[in-house]
Amino acid sequence: MIRFQQVSLARGVKPLLDKVDLLLNPGDKIGLIGANGAGKSSLFGLLRGTLHADQGDLDFPANWRMAYVAQETPALDRPAIEYAIDGDVTLRRLEAELAALEAEPESAENGLRMADIYAALADADAYTVHSRAEQLLTGLGFTQAQMHLPLTSFSGGWRMRLNLAQALMCPSDLLLLDEPTNHLDLDAIIWLEDWLKRYPGTLIVISHDRDFLDGVVNVIVHIDERKLKRYSGNYSSFERQRAAQLELAQGMMEKQMRQRAHLQSFIDRFKAQASKARQAQSRIKALARMEEVAPLRAAAEFSFEFREPLRAPNPLLTMDRVSAGYRNGGGDEAQAASDKIIISGINFSLQAGQRIGLLGINGAGKSTFIKTIAGELDGLAGETQFNKGLSIGYFAQHQVEMLRHDESPLWHMTKAAPTVREQELRNFLGSFNFNGAMATSSIAPFSGGEKARLALALIVWQRPNLLLLDEPTNHLDLETREALTHALAQFEGTLMLVSHDRHLLRATTDQFIIVADGKVSPFDGDLDDYKDWLYKTKLAAKAA
Repeated sequence: MIRFQQVSLARGVKPLLDKVDLLLNPGDKIGLIGANGAGKSSLFGLLRGTLHADQGDLDFPANWRMAYVAQETPALDRPAIEYAIDGDVTLRRLEAELAALEAEPESAENGLRMADIYAALADADAYTVHSRAEQLLTGLGFTQAQMHLPLTSFSGGWRMRLNLAQALMCPSDLLLLDEPTNHLDLDAIIWLEDWLKRYPGTLIVISHDRDFLDGVVNVIVHIDERKLKRYSGNYSSFERQRAAQLELAQGMMEKQMRQRAHLQSFIDRFKAQASKARQAQSRIKALARMEEVAPLRAAAEFSFEFREPLRAPNPLLTMDRVSAGYRNGGGDEAQAASDKIIISGINFSLQAGQRIGLLGINGAGKSTFIKTIAGELDGLAGETQFNKGLSIGYFAQHQVEMLRHDESPLWHMTKAAPTVREQELRNFLGSFNFNGAMATSSIAPFSGGEKARLALALIVWQRPNLLLLDEPTNHLDLETREALTHALAQFEGTLMLVSHDRHLLRATTDQFIIVADGKVSPFDGDLDDYKDWLYKTKLAAKAA
């Protein structure tokens, strides 16, 4: 078991833990949660021995093998599959020792030692290691061809997947995972969730993905006010327990009740008026979606809302036999023949008020489809008609990187709205928690979540009637994810969403489109049906 006894920890002048006591049992699957900066990664440092408590004792069995995800990937020419297998340090040590003995002259002593090593290799499942590594890498989204490419050929996100594969390959009694889903798509997350359910050791995972936590953990440890508090159950159970505590102590649910009453009042007043029927229907849906929003939403420190969208055409846009992908050059026939088509034959009409979630495995073309709708990519064939009055708010997968990191939030707002008074822009930024000096400070030292919040603020200012969001939660903590979920649930325009956050998809969309095998088609089912489809088709085919 893992035991914290009166442990205190500070980083610089900032106290993180203050005389905490905690007991974790062998085999527990623990979700470690808390606000950004609360000390989650520092607690991992304590367990790994890279940090030491200022006072108190942290104990767990000395013979426990520990695995964790490396934060850096060396630029090696080593094949990906061999790099993944390197995670089994004991196996690699035995192989190296065997190779050294085989290079030496034969002797009785060497023969005996080699026999011992062969037995140890058998115990370490050395003869199945390549097939096990292939299964891991397949689940994490790698093709057979990619497994044999050198590390230097992979981008940062794919290298982090390889580091995760190393950690999973390492036989361990204690597995530490810090935001393991950050660089994964929905399909890889579903696979990882099932793998971790079968993991026999003790797991501690830091994650901002509530559905992932719900599917994997049976204990929540919450870092709050420099204490560690243990809750039995998954994340949803924690929320119910904590929400009940907050409600009893502070009446935190009053705010949500007022919001519900306001929506209900509008519905009661206008549902019979033909001119207001659409708005009333929209608020009925918003009221229903509020049931999906977490109870702790009422206690969150941060919330925002999308401004009433501009009047929208209907349909907003139509696509007729469109091919989507990337041009390799100019417009002549030879260059057109070399264009990279990702999706073809798209026939699609986007109706006002639709709320669509895009599904599909990594690389199927979800981002390509959404970029084509956003006008970021021109169709390679066919015709796309954007109807007059369409106003698009587009959050790209790498939106944060597109900000000017040497400039301030106020500079970004002034660039977006050059004729608006500074005080009005400051007030607007304040509603996104960019207050005082923060509004005029360079965003370079901001956290990823703060930068993502600024990117969202810029989109909200536009008053779009169509929101196109491609992985908007990548940098967001649980609190800001809940704020986004709440805001999108009440957004009265049209929404198209790509996300690996299943809670966000469930709470804000009501239909799905699947991008698969170079085609775009409606998906008749929910996320549970998609999981079943995934295992029956894509993952089953890869495993075959």
